Amino acid sequence: MPFLGQDWRSPGQSWVKTEEGWKKTSADDKNNNVSVESFCKAEEEECFNKENLLLSLGYDMAAKKRKKDLMNNNTKVPYFHREKWIYVHKGSTKERHGYCTLGEAFNRLDFCSAIKDTRRFNYVVRLLELIAKSQLPSLSGVAQKNYMNILERVVQKVLNDQQNVRPIKELLQTLYISLCGHVQDMGKSVLVGNINIWVHRMENIMQWQQQLDNIQINRPTSTGMGLTDLPVSLQLNIMQRLTDGRDLVSLGQVCPELGPLTEDRLLWKKLCQYHFTDRQIRKRLMVSDKGHLEWKKMYFKLSRCYPHREQYSDTLHFCTHCHILFWKDTNHPCTANNPESCTMSLSPQDFINLFNF
Repeated sequence: MPFLGQDWRSPGQSWVKTEEGWKKTSADDKNNNVSVESFCKAEEEECFNKENLLLSLGYDMAAKKRKKDLMNNNTKVPYFHREKWIYVHKGSTKERHGYCTLGEAFNRLDFCSAIKDTRRFNYVVRLLELIAKSQLPSLSGVAQKNYMNILERVVQKVLNDQQNVRPIKELLQTLYISLCGHVQDMGKSVLVGNINIWVHRMENIMQWQQQLDNIQINRPTSTGMGLTDLPVSLQLNIMQRLTDGRDLVSLGQVCPELGPLTEDRLLWKKLCQYHFTDRQIRKRLMVSDKGHLEWKKMYFKLSRCYPHREQYSDTLHFCTHCHILFWKDTNHPCTANNPESCTMSLSPQDFINLFNF
């Protein structure tokens, strides 16, 4: 006869022997225990995966940082272009989209080789100075980095050759003053990049200035005839080739024998007439007690009021027919019948004005 009594179990429950005795359990409790265990295991696996993910991300970030530092150290190689000429398009057409900027032209033209050429060196230095004064924020990040790389090569060339020290010191001073103002406006997106990068670049500029201040120009050992051995007429003829009055003053200080010749009134008169117009000279006349014009004093006074005349052995040229920018001694694919009639020489300021549209 079957047992018909109630064993106090609900449907789905069963008796399970434990250390504490017999207990009633159900399938739901088993499922709960299994789900809790699986949840704990899943949570442990998730934490482990997160730790591995963070470790991998940290490793990737460290690898990217090392790669970026390596690229920064080798940044002089990939950003130097050697194009002899570039096409300057100022607007969008059906054939071309966009326009050529100052930064793009600065990146693509071969300025790396230009600084090695004595005919183009002063031209490039003047262009770097004009960009440092007002055009540096308009350059792209790559162009700004390329600017600093070219500047470093210019400084190294001056340190090795021991020539053109004064214009490079003036360039570095101009750039440092300009960067001091730009770094204060970093929140206004004036310069591209982290402020620490530009602070480091300013420290490099100060280091270059110190190296230029400590440079010692060695007197060449010459056994032949020197400048002081030449006739006076030839000495004056050589001095007339100098276009900066400060060079004349330095020459008189270095060679006391040539001191009286560097004070020649005719020499300073020609220097004033070379750099300034007659109208500018008439506005700044200075007469001595003896009734003579003080051409030397007038030169330095005019230099503070008006810019000097710029003359370069080699410049960039622009073809108005095919809109190509190129160096003077390089050929460009011009389709005009007479290409020389369509080209015009560009001063450093004209080069910058070409892209101000």
